[in-house]
Amino acid sequence: MSEDPFDEIEQMLSAMFGPQMAADAVGALRASGVDPEQLARMSGMGDLSRLSPAQLGGLQAQMQQLFAGAGSGTVNWKMGQDLALRTVRGAGDPVITAADAEQTRNALAVADLWLDAATDFMPASGPREAWTRSQWVERTLPVWKDVCAPVADAATSALADALEHQLGRLPESEPAAAQMGALGKLMRSMAGTAFGLQLGQAIGELGREAVAATDVGLPLTREPGTALVPTNVTAFANELEADAEQVRLFLAVREAAAARLYAHVPWLRGQLLAAVEAYARGIVIDVDAVEQAVAQVDPNDPEAIRRALESGMFAPQETAAQKEALEHLETLLALVEGWVEVVSARALAPHLPLAVALREMVRRRRIQGGPAEQVFARLIGLEFRPRRVREAARLWEKLGAELGDAERDAFWRHPDVVPTAAELANPDDFLTMRRAAQDLDAEMDADLASLLDGTLGYADGAKDADTGATPASEPEDEPGSGGSEPGSDPGN
Repeated sequence: MSEDPFDEIEQMLSAMFGPQMAADAVGALRASGVDPEQLARMSGMGDLSRLSPAQLGGLQAQMQQLFAGAGSGTVNWKMGQDLALRTVRGAGDPVITAADAEQTRNALAVADLWLDAATDFMPASGPREAWTRSQWVERTLPVWKDVCAPVADAATSALADALEHQLGRLPESEPAAAQMGALGKLMRSMAGTAFGLQLGQAIGELGREAVAATDVGLPLTREPGTALVPTNVTAFANELEADAEQVRLFLAVREAAAARLYAHVPWLRGQLLAAVEAYARGIVIDVDAVEQAVAQVDPNDPEAIRRALESGMFAPQETAAQKEALEHLETLLALVEGWVEVVSARALAPHLPLAVALREMVRRRRIQGGPAEQVFARLIGLEFRPRRVREAARLWEKLGAELGDAERDAFWRHPDVVPTAAELANPDDFLTMRRAAQDLDAEMDADLASLLDGTLGYADGAKDADTGATPASEPEDEPGSGGSEPGSDPGN
């Protein structure tokens, strides 16, 4: 046992919440009158049950004050945001100079001019901005909450249940029941804080590398507009050993293209978030695995609890509903990324010599597992499939070449029209399959019309003479011999 009984407690809390927060917590515990000798004898979370109701009340009050910020939800977003900001600032977060702002605005303005020749979607409204890393975190966090909250809530509840289970069975008496209830609230507060900190750490790490507002394919801002992060753009150019101005223009075109897509496809944002929520509803977390992970944590090891939390202990069991939601989400994200890639390539080709090389570098970065894939996998168990992005790009290229830009972009006009996962798996056969389905629909409509007017089964619409009906006049043209090009209406 250490000389100061509170040292062991601070060590345990430091592993979960970081040194500064642990120091604050221990200071609060010292002031609360909790018996340090009793706390120091703990071998794990379950030993909190040794506290008397009065001691537990003091501990709970101090912890609730310390962990305030979760609001009405289960995740402590305030502490998560604080950690995200400390993370990005720890890597350096230079202020935006007047030159940075001017270069960024010019690049985004030029990007919109070039994109006018590659898509009929008009430029997105809103400002063209340069952000610091901290501004990227602050401006995108509200959408990260929307994306992560459904899964985070489920995972946090599982951790809280596991921590409560570790308390053991108390005697069935009124004081014991009251103590268990208070301990349960404390465990849930600690679980929400632990998961909020994980979210903040991961978002902060992403903020160190994100180059734009739509860097992960999602629209990470609720307000319209486009933005680049000059510090990260420069770092990206240095990593590629490429000309900084060309890299800035390349990334500006990608950002402006994604912004146009989300601005002119109003259903897309809702569909993406709905897919995440459907995925969360299908989550079945292995509570036994969570409890086992928590039980094996050594509070004497400062990193033990943190490693347990990051070891995949929240990995959900895949269900049929979950797989369906995940496939829908990944398909939409692949279609977004593929469209942005193709349209950007069209816009950049006449102007940027490095465009082809930069496109391949970005592709390789995604295949190797860039920051976006790591964040999704770590936070909510979702992983991108780079293979689908490549197939989506091939599909959009084919549609543009055969139908033109306007007809290509018309496939975004409704969620029932956008390519499906099965169609994305066979991009070369997409138009053939759509036209065959269109022909089948037309045939079924014709049969239904014939059934309704009583001519189904009669050649040229003629009835038997005994029915009293007169034969239909000779048709001037064979049905279906004229009409529009099969690809002219991709949605029917």
